[in-house]
Amino acid sequence: MKLFSSFVKELKLASRGFYFYIEIFMAVLILVVFLFVVPDNFENKQSEYIYLDMPSEVSTVYKESILAFTINNKAETIDIKINKQDKKATLYNLEDKDIYIMNSRSDAIYLADVESKIVAVVSSDSEYNFNYTYYLQGYESTKYKNLLKIIHVEADDTLEMTMKNQDVRPLISNVLTLSDRENMIPAVLVFNGSLMGLFIIAAYVFLDKQEGVIKAFAITPTPVWQYLMSKVFVIMVTSIVSSLIVIVPIMGIQPNYLQLLITLIATAFFSSSLGLLLASFYDNIMKAFGAIYILMMAMLLPSIAYFLPTWSPDFLKFIPTYSMLESFKSIIIGNGDWLYVLSVAGGFMFIGVVLFVISNTRYKKTMIG
Repeated sequence: MKLFSSFVKELKLASRGFYFYIEIFMAVLILVVFLFVVPDNFENKQSEYIYLDMPSEVSTVYKESILAFTINNKAETIDIKINKQDKKATLYNLEDKDIYIMNSRSDAIYLADVESKIVAVVSSDSEYNFNYTYYLQGYESTKYKNLLKIIHVEADDTLEMTMKNQDVRPLISNVLTLSDRENMIPAVLVFNGSLMGLFIIAAYVFLDKQEGVIKAFAITPTPVWQYLMSKVFVIMVTSIVSSLIVIVPIMGIQPNYLQLLITLIATAFFSSSLGLLLASFYDNIMKAFGAIYILMMAMLLPSIAYFLPTWSPDFLKFIPTYSMLESFKSIIIGNGDWLYVLSVAGGFMFIGVVLFVISNTRYKKTMIG
């Protein structure tokens, strides 16, 4: 009962301050951006740059073969900025990519070397066989490199027929997929729904230190853990509210909201306990800002890999937000994976309890100092 009254008091005090509304404001801002700016699916059109190192009559035939696959059945002469100079190129608009035919080998190589573009030089021998030289960036996977080695071995028609004749059997049926906009929501939940609690609860503690609340609290009979837990409860409430502000208008009834609630409580408790522990080592927010910033940037690394699947080093799996992302994505899809979601939530709750106990011990020792 004392804990509940302490929480209500803390919630009223927090609602009068600036920090309480940061997370709510961020949620509303994110929702507006998602609804009115971010499309359901991004246009993922590749740009390829090709230099034709062959006689003009052969290059004419090559260009005509590309022209047959263009959207409007025509090519366009455009200017491309290369090394601060305008260079002419021919643009072919296909459904899945744009092909630029360059007039100079050196310009094509410059685009690959300096601007990291996808570049190929196509040449022909005396028997009019085409040879392809690709300029790679060094981060391409082995599968992609092997594909480039074999893709021109057989005729396109043969490769297409082979692909169509392959027997593809899905391991799981009725799999739900997310649009590009929906796929961004797990990262938003991790940042605004979970990680913001780390910063905000530290700000609350530093504000109390600045105003002398902590020193005054030290002479009251109320246990320290109730003071800390009441602040954690405030973070949980704002985390849940801000997350629902974003997810309900966009996802509707698709997510499993019971799983979402459990995970938000566990992750908010974890990040709040971590914030409490971090704040116990500093006197004010300016001194702690560097440590908070570095910690939050480290926590955001899995979110970068989430949007760049080609960059996914193994060490990211040991960062807590990696599991948060996977759990939130499972919840958003609504696939009913209770075992995984509960195991992740239980893990964060356990670690949060350990951090909270350590924080409680530190605040008992440093409350007056």
